[in-house]
Amino acid sequence: MRAFQLLGEAESKIHNVPVETIHFHEVGSVDAISDIVATAAGCHWLRVDRWICSPLNVGGGHVHCAHGKFPVPAPATLQLLRDLAIYSSGVQKELVTPTGAALLRALDAQSSVFPTMSMTSTGYGAGSRDIPGQPNVLRLVVGESAERVSGSGSQGRVGIIETTIDDATPEVLSYAADKLLAAGASDVYRIPVQMKKGRIGIQLTILCSPERAEELQKIVFRETTTLGLRYREEEKTSLTRSFISVDTEWGAVRIKVGSLENGEVVNYAPEYEECRSIAEKHAVPLKQVMQAAANAYLAQGMSA
Repeated sequence: MRAFQLLGEAESKIHNVPVETIHFHEVGSVDAISDIVATAAGCHWLRVDRWICSPLNVGGGHVHCAHGKFPVPAPATLQLLRDLAIYSSGVQKELVTPTGAALLRALDAQSSVFPTMSMTSTGYGAGSRDIPGQPNVLRLVVGESAERVSGSGSQGRVGIIETTIDDATPEVLSYAADKLLAAGASDVYRIPVQMKKGRIGIQLTILCSPERAEELQKIVFRETTTLGLRYREEEKTSLTRSFISVDTEWGAVRIKVGSLENGEVVNYAPEYEECRSIAEKHAVPLKQVMQAAANAYLAQGMSA
């Protein structure tokens, strides 16, 4: 259903009308519905954690649709392929349709060169249209990423938003950081930097899930004085996290535990907010509460 929702949202933006009023034309045909349903079933069967696609050859020329003649790629295709790498080899045919673009977006596919992996299977699907000088073939390769094979921890993508500012007060930047964290940023930090003409400024960095990046970028523009920012995505390796409750003389405290994929615990820490609440309630030093919680965890044998 997400593919159809994305198609509707793309058409809604292009036509500047509410998505509820959108009428599917070509993408509502039996062929398009079959493509989406069959692809969804296949993807569910494969149980793949992450999808990567090479830069997409969108083709060229024109297509005829319900609203007339349009250049390739079609408007909905372009809208759906935003942030993915695309190019045209000069072939005068539509090589990426709105349906295909919606499926890639629904899978949260990322553009990349062929990744390092331990390959487990591969498959090919050939189209009926002949393209001079190149095969009309789609290849699917399934495997385990090199990082995952190593077993060091779980992998994922992290969005990184950065900007450097030299004309905002500390109070403004502190307020912006609070707003960003409240909106779902994983972390926000500031680093002093020297900018051009010897000016001292602040580099504001926000870590987030790629899905939240657009919303957080808008907050940066609204709440700071910056005129531009940088955004990129990187690989992230993290420990498996779990929580264990331990008892102290002042009450229970949760311990955040970090472990490798084989279950080995390599990090642990008492939850700060819970320790602070206990310290304030019982008028005892925060460090004493945190140490007592850590000792209680160690006494029960460092388990996840």
